[in-house]
Amino acid sequence: MRKTKYDDGFHSYLVEGATVVGEPGIPMLMDLRNVQIPKDIIPFEKAKHAKNKRQYVHFYMHDKYFADVLTSTTKYLNLLKQFDGVITPDCSLLIGQSPCLQQTNTYLNRAVGFYLQKNGIPVIPNIRWSDESSFEYCFLGIPKNSIVSVSTHGCIHSNEQKDMFKKGLWAMIDELHPTDVLIHGYMPESVFGEFSSVANFHRYKSWFERTHEKAV
Repeated sequence: MRKTKYDDGFHSYLVEGATVVGEPGIPMLMDLRNVQIPKDIIPFEKAKHAKNKRQYVHFYMHDKYFADVLTSTTKYLNLLKQFDGVITPDCSLLIGQSPCLQQTNTYLNRAVGFYLQKNGIPVIPNIRWSDESSFEYCFLGIPKNSIVSVSTHGCIHSNEQKDMFKKGLWAMIDELHPTDVLIHGYMPESVFGEFSSVANFHRYKSWFERTHEKAV
């Protein structure tokens, strides 16, 4: 019988051996004790030509630029193994987006992370939410009392966005009790001031900030 591209059960090799949790069946990441606070982070699209490998690779960019990593993860193992570690893909969760799509993107975030862990790559989980309804599943599969990462890039322009970001940050902290939170992008006092006593925060400038500074 002729095989189709769906015969592997939605890239089931990514989650072989994983424990799935919650009603959506989100893969659970393994222990995160082998990770460290990154010396720096670098966008995936810049990693191929990077000379400095003492960084964690991140995916804080439009989904189309890392879509192939989600479907052909094995192809990128040799590249990603050259770096200190990887922050799991920032698959979009958007307000108004179908819940099944948001759950699928949460699944892919964890599935790719689990597969990279199985192949010896230190992984820091990226946490992404949309609105309060996503809190039911967007924190699934993340070990508690560990390092996590979030991005503010494009997420805190308006007062409404800032309020929603703070709600998600509080929900994440209440659920996961992270020891450290990496922040990709701006970290204004108006958003983060009330969180200063609940976790250790580490800010990393976005690629936009870095390129803009060079241009000025």
